[in-house]
Amino acid sequence: QTTAANIIPTCRSHSKMSTPEEAAAADPAITALTEQISKLGVSIAEAKQAKKPKEEWDPLLKEMLALKLEYKAKTGQEYGPKKEEKKPKGDDSQEASEKNKEKRAKKAAEKAAKEEKKRKQREERERIQREKLEKLKSAANEDWSHVFGDAPMIQSATKSEEGVNKWTRIETLSKEMEGKKVLVRGFLHTARGVGKGAFVLIRSSLYTVQCVAFESKDIPSAMIKYMNGVPVESIVDVYGTLTVPANPVEGATQSLVEVQVEKFHCVHKATAAMPFQMEDACRPDLVKETDVGAYDHEANASAEGGRVGQETRLDHRWIDLRTPANQSIFRVQSMVCTLFREYLLSQNFIEIHTPKLLSGASEGGADVFTLDYFGKPACLSMSPQLHKQMAAACGGFERVFEIGPVFRAENSNTRRHLCEFTGLDLEMAIVEHYDEVLDVLGDLFVYIFDGLKEKCGPELQRVKE
Repeated sequence: QTTAANIIPTCRSHSKMSTPEEAAAADPAITALTEQISKLGVSIAEAKQAKKPKEEWDPLLKEMLALKLEYKAKTGQEYGPKKEEKKPKGDDSQEASEKNKEKRAKKAAEKAAKEEKKRKQREERERIQREKLEKLKSAANEDWSHVFGDAPMIQSATKSEEGVNKWTRIETLSKEMEGKKVLVRGFLHTARGVGKGAFVLIRSSLYTVQCVAFESKDIPSAMIKYMNGVPVESIVDVYGTLTVPANPVEGATQSLVEVQVEKFHCVHKATAAMPFQMEDACRPDLVKETDVGAYDHEANASAEGGRVGQETRLDHRWIDLRTPANQSIFRVQSMVCTLFREYLLSQNFIEIHTPKLLSGASEGGADVFTLDYFGKPACLSMSPQLHKQMAAACGGFERVFEIGPVFRAENSNTRRHLCEFTGLDLEMAIVEHYDEVLDVLGDLFVYIFDGLKEKCGPELQRVKE
C-alpha cells in the first residue's frame, strides 16, 4: 500500500505537470527534498553576496544539483516554476488591442508617407536628369559657332564698315560707359573657372580688364568649358556688356569695370608651352644686378621666388616684351624721341639721316667696328659728327639733328657697355655766342621732362613698380 501510495501521487503530478509546492503538498518526501534545495539555494546566494571564494560554496552547489536531479527523478519534471509556453507566431486566436491597432496603423501610415516622399524625390531627380540630357543633346546639335569657338583665319577676304573702330581699346574702358556693348581684343592673361562660371583677364599692351560669363540659356556649359580651356597668351575677341562691379576688380588696370561676356572667340591659339608664366615675368626684381665683374650665364638662367632669370628672358625676348615694365620702357623711349623731334622742329631744325657705313672713323678717341666692303676696308659709323658739320656749317642748313644708331668698339670692363646705342644728336651754327646752344639744350630738356610727366604717367609708374 505504501508503495502504491507513493507511486500514484508521482504519476498524478507528472500528468498534471505540478509545481514543486504542489508536488510537496502531495508527498512528504518531496516536501523534504524541496526544503533542502531551497535552503541550499539560500546558502549559495548568501555566499555569493558575501563575495566568498567559490571553493567555499561550490560543494553546496554540487549538492543542490544532485538534489534537483533526485527531484526530477521522483516527480518527472524540472525543479522550479513552470515556464510559460511561447505563443506561436501568427496566432490569430488573440486579437490585438485597440491601442496596438492604432500604433500599427500609425506606423503603416508613416511608412507609406516616407515611401511616397522617396518616390516623388526619385521622380524629381529623374526629371532633372532628363531635362539636363535633353539640354545637352540640344546644345550638341545646335550650332554655337556664332557665340564661341575658334575664329576663322584672318585672310583679308572681308572688311566691315567700322573697320578697326569696331574694337574698343581696353585702356578707354571706364564706368561712364556702363551698359554699352563693347568688343575687345587682347592676350588671354589668366582664366579660372568657378562653379558654372568663368573669369578671364584680357591684356592689351599695359592694360587689363576682367571678363565674366555664367551658364544660362544664352551661354551653354560648353562655352564655359571652352573659355577655361583656351591656353594663356592666346589672342581672343570678347564681346559683351560693360558693367560696374560692386567691388573694384583686383589685378586689373580697369578695376572699376568688367565685361559680361556674350561672345568669346579665339583669334589665334597659343599652341606651344609657355617657357615661363607671365605672372612670374611681371614680378619686380628684388636683387639689383651689379655692373662689374664677369657675367655668369648659369647664375642668371633662373631666379628664385617664382621670378624669371635674365637668360630665360633674353632667350624668349618676344614673350618677355609683353610684360608691362618692358612695354612701358619702350613707350617712354619712343616718347623721348618724339619730344626731342617736336622741340627741335619747332626751333627751325631739320632732321637728316647720315650714312652708317664709312670708309674711315668719323671722329677720334674711339675704336670702330671694321668690316669688308666688297674688297675694301670699311667701318660702322661711331658718330654722325662729320656729316652734321657738313650739313649745318658747310651745307647751309644751319640747324640739323638726327636720331640714329651709333657703334663704338669699346671693350670696357663693365657688364653693359655702349657698343651700340641710339644717339640723339643735334648741330647748329652759332650766330653770336655759344650761349645760344646752351639755351636750346636747356629748353630741350625741360620740354622732354614736362612731356614725359604729362604723357607717360602710367608708363613711368609701371617702370617704378
